[in-house]
Amino acid sequence: QVSLVESGGGLVQAGGSLRLSCAASGLTFSNYAMGWFRQAPGKEREFVAAITKSGGSTGYADSVKGRYAISSDNGKNTVYLQMNSLKPEDTAVYYCAADRATYYSPNYYARQEFDYDYWGQGTQVTVSS
Repeated sequence: QVSLVESGGGLVQAGGSLRLSCAASGLTFSNYAMGWFRQAPGKEREFVAAITKSGGSTGYADSVKGRYAISSDNGKNTVYLQMNSLKPEDTAVYYCAADRATYYSPNYYARQEFDYDYWGQGTQVTVSS
């Protein structure tokens, strides 16, 4: 049974930092590209960042580029999202997702929700002004 468990969310002042973690179990982590999405109140869920199964390539939404960094540790089956220079508009529930990429290129990652096979329950990030 596949499980993705996010942690590290919380309340932070604008300009501050948080580091989210997503621990995966029940899957062969090295076969999966991983992504982070977020959903703010009243808005649709949106892509934030993704990393290839090899960890060698990453992609970001324009709104977080230069402030966020995604990384992964295949030995710990964990993906991270370092969030710096946080803004009130970053407030959202952040979700971790796994995209089975066994037969895909090592440089593959997806930005669309429908490409992802498994999702975590989400962790709340609130940025106060």
